[in-house]
Order: sequence, then structure tokens, then C-alpha cells
Amino acid sequence: MDNVAPFLILLGIAVLFWLVMIRPAQTRQRTMAHMQGGIAVGDEVMLTSGIFGVVRALDEENVHVEVADGVRLKVVRAAVGKVVAPASREAGTELAAADADEPEEKQSDGTQ
Repeated sequence: MDNVAPFLILLGIAVLFWLVMIRPAQTRQRTMAHMQGGIAVGDEVMLTSGIFGVVRALDEENVHVEVADGVRLKVVRAAVGKVVAPASREAGTELAAADADEPEEKQSDGTQ
């Protein structure tokens, strides 16, 4: 029995390491792969570099992201860090959201 105790301790440490480090990383990786596979044209995304843009085209490995009017980046799907806003499925939703983002003009006397 004295020979088995050190091996049980090492086995316990290995199981604890797997539970604390490897299992959560695998879960995060599966979640990211599912999110990156579900990207659709029109989704607003944030790339892992922090750049925000709208998905304009997709293929198997690449995503074409429009970051400004007429400026498109071709990046691999793995570069997408998160989907910020899902694609608007209704025609008028996108226009209403764009109007809400515009700041109000201030009048010269300081009132709004």
C-alpha cells in the first residue's frame, strides 16, 4: 500500500489539472467554433484585433468585413472574436437603428 500512495497523489493532481485547466479551455474553443460557424451576412462583428465591422460576404474559410464605406477586409473566420449584433431580419430595423445612433445637433444658445 505504501507504493501506491504516491501514484494516487500524482493521479489526483493530473485529474485536478484537467478539471481546472483543460476542460474549460475545450468548452471555450467549442463555443467560439460554433459562433464563428454561425456568422451570417449583415452581422456586426468584432475581430480579435478589436476592429468592428459588418459582414458583407462569406466563404468556407474567409469573411469579408466592411469596416467603413467602401473599405473591406478579408479575414479568416478565426479572426472573428464575437458577434456584436445579429443580422437584422426586418427591413426597417437597420434604418431605425442608424437614426438612433446619430447625435442631436446642439443649438447655438446651448439648448438642445
